[in-house]
Amino acid sequence: MAEILPLHDAVARLVHDGDTVALEGFTHLIPHAAGQEIIRQRRRDLTLVRMTPDIVYDQLIGAGCARKLIFSWGGNPGVGSLHRFRDAVQNAWPVPLEIEEHSHAGMANRYVAGASGLPFAVLRGYTGTDLPRHTDTIKQITCPFTGERLAAVPAINPDVSIIHAQRADRAGNVQLWGLVGVQKEAVLSARRSLVTVEEIVDELTPVPGQVVLPSWAVTAVAEVPRGAHPSYAQGYYERDNEYYEYWDSIGRNRDSFEQWLDEKVFGVTEEVAR
Repeated sequence: MAEILPLHDAVARLVHDGDTVALEGFTHLIPHAAGQEIIRQRRRDLTLVRMTPDIVYDQLIGAGCARKLIFSWGGNPGVGSLHRFRDAVQNAWPVPLEIEEHSHAGMANRYVAGASGLPFAVLRGYTGTDLPRHTDTIKQITCPFTGERLAAVPAINPDVSIIHAQRADRAGNVQLWGLVGVQKEAVLSARRSLVTVEEIVDELTPVPGQVVLPSWAVTAVAEVPRGAHPSYAQGYYERDNEYYEYWDSIGRNRDSFEQWLDEKVFGVTEEVAR
């Protein structure tokens, strides 16, 4: 059953140096506070997994937490590049970063395979792209029934998956709704999982289109109000578009980024850096 913990304790217990860590959330419910707590605890040599690495991974990469990134798209949505990501790939600063690139469909199917207990996923995809030439984890297979050539990708089974959700009850059952990506699959495919939530309530009131993760499927829950900021949490707060623009100026050079780290991550005791 899920254990309810403070964010600091949950990250300390679940995220270890050298782990494969997935932080998922598509535009909505991105676990920024958890990402910054990983930085604050100075985790190193992580393999980061995310379908759409945006500024939360720019922060983790720039802080030197990552040695590898497995992804399908990267950027500051609506603004431009991730400058700390680019610096790591192009200049090995602060440490070299290995990349493994897939399509969105490939990544989603890898999570599904991992959640299903299967060793790999099969899909029609990657045809006409250069990705199979550059990514060793994309293979061509032949269907034994039709002879059709298909793509195969290995399952993703992170050591720990971290997502953000709107609510959990005191037993650790998690409720999320709105724009939901692969959060469910990320949790179910992982060896350990952490869900940060806006609030812990006595009872989960049903919501149309909800996804409920039962307590037995989650390792730990942490109550972190505004834990998805600057992304949005439907029913709680809107996307902070100005922050995404602000991040471009912070991440653009090393000095401003390191100043941000000192002031907004290492220089605060709160679990959510403002």
